[in-house]
Amino acid sequence: MNVLVEDAGPLTSVQDLGRLSQLRVGLPRSGPMDREAFVLANRLVGNPDNAAGLECTLMGPRLEFSDARWVAVAGADVPVTLDGAEQPKWTAFPVRAGGVLRIGAARAGVRSYLAISGGVATPPVLGSRATYLRGALGGLDGRALRKGDTLPLGAPAGGGARRVRPDRIPTYGDEPSVDTILGPQDDRFTAAGIAALFTGSYEMLPQSDRMGARFKGPRIEHTQGHDIISDGIALGAIQVIGDGQPIVLLVDRQTAGGYTKIGAVCSYEIARVGQLKPGQRLRFRRVTVAEAHAALAARRAALETAIA
Repeated sequence: MNVLVEDAGPLTSVQDLGRLSQLRVGLPRSGPMDREAFVLANRLVGNPDNAAGLECTLMGPRLEFSDARWVAVAGADVPVTLDGAEQPKWTAFPVRAGGVLRIGAARAGVRSYLAISGGVATPPVLGSRATYLRGALGGLDGRALRKGDTLPLGAPAGGGARRVRPDRIPTYGDEPSVDTILGPQDDRFTAAGIAALFTGSYEMLPQSDRMGARFKGPRIEHTQGHDIISDGIALGAIQVIGDGQPIVLLVDRQTAGGYTKIGAVCSYEIARVGQLKPGQRLRFRRVTVAEAHAALAARRAALETAIA
């Protein structure tokens, strides 16, 4: 029970929902950049939310299946074919033994997710199968997939013809406005610098990855230097270094750092950052903690009713 990687794509990795309780020893959670798309793909094929699947970046792999499975592809707008025939996204469909699945280049968005009934069964490392590339942990030998790799699969977990409701399928390619909470070092920025963050449009730079997304836009002015005593870094933290440009720290971020953090992108908005291509723009929208809690509760409720 396995899949053979006939072509790996530029950056395809095994992920589950991440490695818990390891921040204290310097290991990030990792896991999918677009958590909702990952969870929905798993639910479509009857897997637990935390079952391991594949995160594909810009272009996906070509895979040959040794036995019959249900699969689903969610996330970025990518062409999907099975034995050369086009298949729907955000929908579960069956694959026969010997079937060849291909995920093509993203037309909009960056990261797509493949869930397979039974899940990918690589050995867990520190309680998770998530690949942490910088630390060479988890997944398949702690690295991106390569041509010729074989991925073990768990026992099929049922499956069936399920789909995500059309009104719950996100669109990519626009200029999103992402909810952002101010702090913890907002006192190290001028009023003009804070205003710049929340009124400007910021372009994602090519020097972005799963660790952090770098942006270029209106300068965010400090009141004094950008260095602080190192402290913990939350998911979505926005560091501003000496050039006055923001860096949004993501799922493979460092766990502590010594640069000023003007705010944090809310956890439920990380997917929108992770689906931006270099050259696309976003805006930061200021919200209160109470507003963020309400928005998170609404997103969780919407997730529970997303599958028809």
